[in-house]
Amino acid sequence: MSHFIRTFARRIGLATLVLSLFAPIAAQAATPAESYIQTNIDRGLSILNGGGSKEDKSTQFRSFLLSLTDLKRIAIYTLGPSKNTTSPADLAAFVDAFKDYAFAVYESEFTQYSGQTLKVTGSMQRSPGDTLVRTILIDPHAKNGQEPIKVDFRVFGDNGHFTVEDITVEGLDLAITEQDDFQSYLADHNNDVKSLTQNLKQRAANVRNGGSLTGK
Repeated sequence: MSHFIRTFARRIGLATLVLSLFAPIAAQAATPAESYIQTNIDRGLSILNGGGSKEDKSTQFRSFLLSLTDLKRIAIYTLGPSKNTTSPADLAAFVDAFKDYAFAVYESEFTQYSGQTLKVTGSMQRSPGDTLVRTILIDPHAKNGQEPIKVDFRVFGDNGHFTVEDITVEGLDLAITEQDDFQSYLADHNNDVKSLTQNLKQRAANVRNGGSLTGK
């Protein structure tokens, strides 16, 4: 897959992720994992529709995202084998840069919320404590005959203690897509995780300034 296609797919996927996290669910959740997704979507909506300054909403959003998603685990996963040869200090710096990059991307998609609804269509337990919650994203502005977007949430945990570990949008696994992109970068930069960390900081700044995900 070309770098351009990967970047475009990731952009669409992350935008869909944000819309799905903040869209009202149109069906009654039937399992604890589905209820967890619904509850957090309601929380996201309250942030979007609440008062306060942009800075206050940003702070609330970061706390919300950290409580919903295990960003540290996802960040380490995206490094692939490089995580095994990276020092603890460099790994911690990368995780912090990844989190800030994620915040920048998700926050940049806030304004794209425009009435989409998320409907839980079911769930499948992959193994104890590992559930795939299936949903569809329905866009009221979609063209006639356009199929709703399928969004699957991989939820880990049980007994009311859950985190979202991954999201698949129309079959595109976002964590794997990020890993592919980062591995490509590392291959071109002598497996230098410090360089990737700086690149992520540049990408985050670029996104906040209205630029692309690549930081270019």
